[in-house]
Amino acid sequence: MATTKKVTVTIPEDLLDEIRAEAAERGLSAYVAEALRFKRDRDRLRELADWLQEEHGPVTEDERAAAFGELEDLDAEHKRRRATGKHSAGEAA
Repeated sequence: MATTKKVTVTIPEDLLDEIRAEAAERGLSAYVAEALRFKRDRDRLRELADWLQEEHGPVTEDERAAAFGELEDLDAEHKRRRATGKHSAGEAA
């Protein structure tokens, strides 16, 4: 289990009310920790994307369209597998 440390943060009241309502079962600390991990991971991905663009140039519209096409194909395959309940051992559902 990870070591934890108590900190104080200031959050707008309306946002805090919404978060408390959504995080009721998990708890506020777990919700906030998950949100911070998600933000940290997105920041790291943004840094990687920036570095790759510096190293290899910007992504073209054709490359972007091809990538989104592949993502749509993957989403469709996942949806199909979930609907049929069929996937081989070791395959993602």
